[in-house]
Amino acid sequence: MLIPSIDLLGGRIVQLVQGEKLRLAFDDFDYWIEKFSKFPLVQLIDLDAAMRQGDNSELVAMIAGRLPVQVGGGIHSIDRARRVLDAGARRVIIGSALFSEAGKVNAAFAAELAAGIGAERVVAGIDTKNGRIAVKGWKAQVALTPDEAIPQLENHAGAFLYTHVDCEGLMQGFPIDTASRLRKLTRRQLIVAGGIRSQQEVEVLDALGADAVVGMAVYTELLSV
Repeated sequence: MLIPSIDLLGGRIVQLVQGEKLRLAFDDFDYWIEKFSKFPLVQLIDLDAAMRQGDNSELVAMIAGRLPVQVGGGIHSIDRARRVLDAGARRVIIGSALFSEAGKVNAAFAAELAAGIGAERVVAGIDTKNGRIAVKGWKAQVALTPDEAIPQLENHAGAFLYTHVDCEGLMQGFPIDTASRLRKLTRRQLIVAGGIRSQQEVEVLDALGADAVVGMAVYTELLSV
């Protein structure tokens, strides 16, 4: 399944390269909402909230009211997760809050979150740079790998979202061997992102049992939707 992505920064829809360099920006929300309305799931990320430099709560609520979305970015508490769900999100993506600076999985918070909102509405965000998990809007890393983290979170999430930050926005393809390895680590829904550039690639990932988040290739029309 192809999952289109909407990333919000400074009140606009944007596409960044490796989470840092602004490549594209759009203000026509109605156009993209209409374009993505045929999809059963859309990914919506508040980059300002993820980077701890504000938030786009009103835009998130507006889009969540019009599209079936899973929302991420700056969700660090059960209260915040509930507010996002109450605003219309189907699921919430939790990343940084699941990991401690000491390089451990915050299993107690993961269990509390799953009990508070339902594990089926939790998407565990596993983002990596150079093989290690990246947190705080990809500005920091912890000494933990996806292979170590995923089994510890298996009982507390309905899905895993793995973002290969090294490939993000480059449209050079996602490492298929990584998707294959991760698929063996969990029985939950596996969603992957980072560099996906073609329908053929989406189909290869689908055959492996992984859904594909696509951003840059859609916005540059390299991949038609």
